[in-house]
Parts: sequence; C-alpha cells; structure tokens
Amino acid sequence: MKSIEDDGVFEGYASLFNREDLGHDVIAPGAFRDSLLQRGAARIKMLFQHDPAEPIGVWEDIREDARGLYVRGRLMTAVAKAREVLALMRAGALDGLSIGFKAEKGRRNAATGVRRLEKVDLWEISVVTFPMLPGARVESVKARPFKAAAPTEREFERWLTRDAGLTRMEARAVFRSGFHGLKALRDAGRTFDDDAGLAVRFRAAARQISPAT
Repeated sequence: MKSIEDDGVFEGYASLFNREDLGHDVIAPGAFRDSLLQRGAARIKMLFQHDPAEPIGVWEDIREDARGLYVRGRLMTAVAKAREVLALMRAGALDGLSIGFKAEKGRRNAATGVRRLEKVDLWEISVVTFPMLPGARVESVKARPFKAAAPTEREFERWLTRDAGLTRMEARAVFRSGFHGLKALRDAGRTFDDDAGLAVRFRAAARQISPAT
C-alpha cells in the first residue's frame, strides 16, 4: 500500500507483474483483465488474512497498469476489526496485501518449477501480515527517499526492491554490474521484464524521489 488516510482510504499494489512469489507463481500482465471486466471492484471482497468471516472494507478502484494490480480501498471504520487494522497499518505493524484467486490459464517451467499465470479469476484481496509476494507491502508514511542525504547501500537496495519493484537477486545484480547484470539475469531466464518494462518501473520509482523526475 502507498498511503493511509484518516478516513481509512489507502492505495497500493496487490500484485506485481513478472515477480516470482513465495509459492513460485508469476503473474503475467493482462492476467486480471477478464476477471475485472466481469466483476469490477465492487464485487471483489476486501478481507483480513483471507478470512471470509472478516470483511473489513470495500475496494473503490482495482485496475492493471504497467507495474501490476493497482488498488484503492476504504476500511470501514464503523467495523471494530477495520479500526484495529487501520491502527496497525499506521503503526507499520501490518503491511501486506495478498490476492485470493483461481488459476485459469498458466504453464509451469519444468526446469525451474515456476508457474507463469496468464489468466486468473480474482475474487478477493486481503490485508495480511505475511504476503505471498514480498513486494506487496505498506508504506504507511509517504516520504521521499534520500531527501536528507545520499543513501547507504542498504537504503538503495530497499529503494530498488520496494519502489522499483526489483527482486533482491535483481537488486544485487544492479550493485555488481548495473544494467548489464539485469540483462544477464534475463538472458538466463531468471527475470522477466524487457528493457521497456524496466524503464517504466525505474521512472515510476524515480518519481518517488522527485516529483519533477
């Protein structure tokens, strides 16, 4: 998530395209298209920890963009659990988003075990403690990175993974060899974005540093 307002409104990404999750699934761009056309945001549930007995709000906007599945939702603060979730999100104690879906079209790489999903039926998006996709996390305070001083290596790696959407493997490749390191990973089948996809994500991340970038 990217921001949390006093009225319970927040936004962020529930899924990132071409990122391998902890279950060895990769969501391809366009995978949510048919499901969103059929259901729309109003018919996709907002749950806590994937528990159907714990609805905590409503989704006001869900759409695919170049980075992934963008969402904007509102926690229903009249509900006790939603108030608890809001307090935990503000404190940074609860910082994940996770999708509930049925795989409809995909293929698994026999060598790597990675399943690339090209079409999914999305039925719910949850606020969770531990997201299956580590990059789908909360930023409870919207602050521009590197504002006060040059970043440490750890801070720069965090920017590469959190804002530019790279995996830790890709971030380390950038440290070692810059763009050529990413190209070597892609050529070896360990990363999925082409040059245009990488450029889009880096431009979006750069805007987090400076609105004029």
